[in-house]
Amino acid sequence: MSEIPVISSHILHGLPAFLRHELGERALLRANRAAGFDIELTEGRNCFIPHAAVLGFVNAAARVAGEPNLGFLIAPMMNAGNYGCFGRYILGAETLGHSIERAIAALGYHSTHDRMSLAITGDEARYSYVFALAGHAGYEMIAGAAAGVLLSVIRAYLPFDWRPLRIELNIERPRQTGLFEDLFHCPVLFNAPAVTIVIERHLLSAAPNRGSWPIVTIEDVARDRPGGAPHDLLDVVMAQVRAQVLTGSVSIDRAARPMGTSVRTLQRELNRAGTDFRSLANAARLQRATELLRHMNGSITRVAAEMGYSSPANFARAFQKATGRTPREFRSDM
Repeated sequence: MSEIPVISSHILHGLPAFLRHELGERALLRANRAAGFDIELTEGRNCFIPHAAVLGFVNAAARVAGEPNLGFLIAPMMNAGNYGCFGRYILGAETLGHSIERAIAALGYHSTHDRMSLAITGDEARYSYVFALAGHAGYEMIAGAAAGVLLSVIRAYLPFDWRPLRIELNIERPRQTGLFEDLFHCPVLFNAPAVTIVIERHLLSAAPNRGSWPIVTIEDVARDRPGGAPHDLLDVVMAQVRAQVLTGSVSIDRAARPMGTSVRTLQRELNRAGTDFRSLANAARLQRATELLRHMNGSITRVAAEMGYSSPANFARAFQKATGRTPREFRSDM
């Protein structure tokens, strides 16, 4: 299997609630199925999911709702400030230019195979981003949302009524270009090499337009994700499994689908790496179970339900088999 690009699930912050309110529960359920787990249950947590899961989530919701422009409808709600420690680090910079430089430097802690750059041409500054699966089927839904994220960084430093010189999108020119210009309030060009926001160069020296943020360093971002976003197969699969464990339901089928592979191929690759999906899932469940038992004061019944077990007895048996102690014995020994 080729290396699978992944990105922080923070990028989907707020979208489940938006889909439920605007498109209905059916659209949200279909989107979650395409992503491989319930996105809403991972909000606020630094999980890493395949880029393909993001494509699947947005496109599935759009199909159910019959809304081909969903990616652009959600653009205004996209906000880098919701991206956990990474977002706070970016928006804590003293100038817009420094904020963009931070985003470029820290991108490896947020995703893999994405690219971001800042280029100066005469009096213009070009802030660009390339999504790892740009050009793949369904990417049209992502391009507008990506522009919304870049705009959220810039608008954190500029007046409310500011508008870009223009926006460039790396998608084919649509039939109704006016919809895009109405949304972004500026000229929009298509068939570009990247999603790019073009602004006046002098604006890079702008200071934040809101109160100060808590100080966040690049070391803080690194501690939030040691080693950066996962690259190799085992790390990517474990990231998928951990995200599923948080939602209480683990399935190799739902892990393989957003990774763009079959269950058989994924299991074969895991076997080559000396493991299997069941072992990875059990390890992730055990780690999460011990965390819950250690830090939750609630009943073991609640812990069992949180872990997705059908009954406390089933959870207790699985836990004792893995650790040699029952959940009660584990708690009493702490």
